[in-house]
Formats: sequence, C-alpha cells, structure tokens
Amino acid sequence: MGIAQIVGLALVTTIILLILRQQKPVMALVLSIVFSVVIFIAMMGKMATILDVMKEVSHRAAINNMFFSTMLKILGVAYLGEFAVAICQDAGEQAVARKVEFAAKMIIAVLALPIMVAILESLMELMPG
Repeated sequence: MGIAQIVGLALVTTIILLILRQQKPVMALVLSIVFSVVIFIAMMGKMATILDVMKEVSHRAAINNMFFSTMLKILGVAYLGEFAVAICQDAGEQAVARKVEFAAKMIIAVLALPIMVAILESLMELMPG
C-alpha cells in the first residue's frame, strides 16, 4: 500500500468518523481502531524489507548479533507502544495511554542495558590506568 492509498483511505475514514462521532460514537471508535489495524498490517511488509536490509548490513559489517537483535526489539517495542498509545488516545483514555508510554520507555531502557554496559566496558578498556 503506497502513500496515496493511505492518504485516500485516511481521508475517507476521517469523513466517516466525523459523521459517526455525532450519531454513534462507539462505532466511530471501532472504525478508528479498524483503520489503525489495517494500516499496521499494511506496513508489516515494509517493516520486513527494513529488517532484511538491516540483517544484511549487520552481517556484512560483522556486528555482534546480540546488538542487532536488541536494536530490533527496541524498535518493535517503540512502534508497538506508539501504536497502542494512539489507540488509547483515540478512545479518549489519556491516562491509559500515558501508562503504556511509560511501560514502553521502561522496557526500552531495560533492553538497552546490555548495549550501554558493552559501550562503557569498551570505553574503560580504552582509558589508561
């Protein structure tokens, strides 16, 4: 799905949402979630392409597989967290959205710990004495 189709679908969905929100707010929320899921699924192919390129580059550069897999996990948590936050905000649940955002940030921090430790250990090896 290209950007023109996404924009077109978004505009049609937005117009329908404007009408539905006045008459059937619950149906508007369902439509909003369905639109989000459709876009998410449509972008999975693009994400697979990105992952393939990143795997190839990391393999050629002989990057430690632990770093690569950790970076992919961090990207996944960031994207999924943002997706969930947007859905919660669309539903008017700002407090839940903030908790999801906080949880995603904490998970990212925990996932990044091994990379940060490896960087610090490398720096300590470079420093004299």
